[in-house]
Amino acid sequence: MNDVQQAYFRELLLAQRVELQERIEGEFEVLREQEPHSDPADIGSAEEQRQWQLRLLEREKKLLDKIDEALERLARGEYGWCRETGEAIGLKRLLLRPTATLCIEAKERQELRERHQRAI
Repeated sequence: MNDVQQAYFRELLLAQRVELQERIEGEFEVLREQEPHSDPADIGSAEEQRQWQLRLLEREKKLLDKIDEALERLARGEYGWCRETGEAIGLKRLLLRPTATLCIEAKERQELRERHQRAI
């Protein structure tokens, strides 16, 4: 990966990081502002909504961690290389999933192993 491509992905990842942080902060604010309900039906519905929001926040936090890891790999010169095979991941895949750590072939093998494990 050349310097121009590295700079492009650095900016892309940083922009995604800022956007994600803003979204997380907004969702935390919504959670903090939720008013308690006195009606038992409202309490159940509100709690279900709160649990859904917390799961979403957890997923977004994991994505934020993946973005940080990708930025660290960029800084070390390891970004864009498959952690399993050592081969280039490919620009097309990185454009679709900038946090990718596996080339498409390694990812397919991983998914196949996971499906096989679930079937057992």
